[in-house]
Amino acid sequence: MISPIQFALMSLVCAGVNDVVFKRYSSRDRSRGMYVFGIGVVWTILQFTMLGISGDPLVLDPISLTYGLAAGLLLTISNLFLLESLTHIDTSLGSTIYRLNTVGVVLLSLFLLDEPLGSFKIIGIVLGLFAVFLLYRRNKQPNCTEKRYAFFFALAITASFFRAFYGVTSKSGFMQGASLQSLLLIGSICWIFGGAGYALFREKRFKITAKKSVYSLVSGILVFLIVNFLMLAVEQGQASIVIPIANMSFVAALILSVALKMETLSQRKLLAVAVSVVAIIFLSFSI
Repeated sequence: MISPIQFALMSLVCAGVNDVVFKRYSSRDRSRGMYVFGIGVVWTILQFTMLGISGDPLVLDPISLTYGLAAGLLLTISNLFLLESLTHIDTSLGSTIYRLNTVGVVLLSLFLLDEPLGSFKIIGIVLGLFAVFLLYRRNKQPNCTEKRYAFFFALAITASFFRAFYGVTSKSGFMQGASLQSLLLIGSICWIFGGAGYALFREKRFKITAKKSVYSLVSGILVFLIVNFLMLAVEQGQASIVIPIANMSFVAALILSVALKMETLSQRKLLAVAVSVVAIIFLSFSI
């Protein structure tokens, strides 16, 4: 029998691989909107299939619809911003900042959900901010000014905050009795409409190609696995343990990115990743 920690580790690996696939896709001038659209199509098909196999009812009550649409929209925006940021920053940088959304979740939970902010969480927030400081480096990429590089760095931080809003919104929905399966399915459908809208109105191009389809198929499967492995981990184990484990996927992204020679490994980068891991551990404490 697979343990909750093993499910969390599987989610971690899938997320790390997907971040590298995101970077590969973003390294060329391709439509981010069409990519998200394709991922949403694949994810929706797989989620419908999973729903049919499990036999769980699809609950579409007002609470599930409201929170599902809100959470789905936030998740779609966060991934579009992450994709855009990866056009000019390293995989490990974008992935680490994005997974440090735990800092945003803790802060938002304090103000929106009245959750306590203990000493360990304060230390975690400070360490998380320090990790972001360590990760920022002067731009060395051709055809990209320092100002433009700073913009994409800030865009990755913005993506992380939108991901944090998604987490808090989902948690609020569960507290109000929203259906988990409904939130997942509505979320995947939001990727379809959000991606199509971004391609049509922001990028002014809506074209399906073989290359985009392959990338969308791979990432669609990975996103489906990321979410469902994490839900299985949370369902069977303690959220305070399995979620921080899954959020350390940036370690897998760094290892894979270096192995594929997509980026180089530096002492500063290793220190930043180590600090990020410690920050997430501290943020997971309840005191």
